[in-house]
Amino acid sequence: MTMKIYTKTGDQGETGLWGGARVPKHHPRVEAYGAIDELNCALGFALASMAGEPSLAELLEELRRIQSDLFILGTFLASPPDKRSTLPAALRSGLGEEKTAALERSIDRMTAELKPLQRFILPGGSIPGAALHLARGAARRAEREACRLAQDGGGEARAIVYLNRLSDYLFTAARWANAKGGAAETEWEAPR
Repeated sequence: MTMKIYTKTGDQGETGLWGGARVPKHHPRVEAYGAIDELNCALGFALASMAGEPSLAELLEELRRIQSDLFILGTFLASPPDKRSTLPAALRSGLGEEKTAALERSIDRMTAELKPLQRFILPGGSIPGAALHLARGAARRAEREACRLAQDGGGEARAIVYLNRLSDYLFTAARWANAKGGAAETEWEAPR
């Protein structure tokens, strides 16, 4: 028997969290893990835009790992703190500090290959670069939602740190992808 994709359990504007609790779909916890899902979709688009680009192979591998990490983070945020002990062991603590440290190492590696920024730049450049800038914007939104959840007492500080660093990573990755593809960055011109 094939499982149906629709359950009709959300037709009244509620959804289930890990552990069975039902909350409105606009609940801060749902907003937080929903923003993680949107970010993961944006990364999927970025990955698709890089297909067949050998110079971006290393970045593709990193982004696939990040997508998996975001699935862990989304599951963690979908779990009320009092239900996290029932999560599978690999998901209980969300993302550890080593994931943030890995992002920092990658940022440093890519930055070493880039010209130093002199001015603000506008999102764009190559299609992969623009897609990564789009994902960066989604990461910032996910970070804001995680902050809101933390303010309401149900967040996780490590999630906020990871998402903050991930947006820095995606900004750097966009610049790096543009440089690898020979796409110029457009500097922002301040009004005079």
